[in-house]
Amino acid sequence: MAIRVFKSSEEASRALAEYFVATGNEAIAARGRFAVALSGGSSPKKLFELLAADYRDQLAWDKVDFFWGDERYVPHTDPNSNYLMAKKALLDPLDIQPAQIFAVDTSLSPSEAAAAYTRTMQRYFDSENSLPLDLDLLGLGDNAHTASLFPHTSVLTDESVSVQALYIEEVQANRVTMTAPLLNQARATVFLVYGEGKAEAVRQILEEERDIQRYPAQLIQPENGNVTWFLDEAAASKLTQK
Repeated sequence: MAIRVFKSSEEASRALAEYFVATGNEAIAARGRFAVALSGGSSPKKLFELLAADYRDQLAWDKVDFFWGDERYVPHTDPNSNYLMAKKALLDPLDIQPAQIFAVDTSLSPSEAAAAYTRTMQRYFDSENSLPLDLDLLGLGDNAHTASLFPHTSVLTDESVSVQALYIEEVQANRVTMTAPLLNQARATVFLVYGEGKAEAVRQILEEERDIQRYPAQLIQPENGNVTWFLDEAAASKLTQK
């Protein structure tokens, strides 16, 4: 595990953009394509816009396949849709083709959408249980959740390599999320976290005793150990070891 701390969110996002492109080029050189799981929320939007604006010529974008680590159970046209945010900030500006975009089908019921997404990934990787994304891009909520792995929810103890649906009482909404075992198969995992409001959650994940019910992002322990945190100084401000 590596922890990288930057003066500002802009610097953290640019460093992650460089990492994203380097990881993508390595994947394409090794396997012909780059499979990445995007995160939602506000933090990655800056990264997506940066990639689209400044890194158009640094990666073979026609060889990048886009998945989502989790999705809010709303239509793709809803402002809260993780897919829609990525579409506007990254996919449309880069002219990404529909065949490269693997969005959660929220026109189905939550459980059907999750099962369908599991099958989509199984077909893509031609395997039932080995679904190794090249890169997981993750964020962190101020309650220590990542993807839609929220505190005290049933998915936290799900040991299947799959996508699951759940109703999250805390936000009173349905979500569809990759399980921790699926996320942990990724060849590379990154967290992008910035802002003072996330500092306590960062400290909890990195320094508290393991308690996945309270601090779900502690579940992210990739099988190959390749996880990097990109933090600004505000998000890292409560760490005792930096």
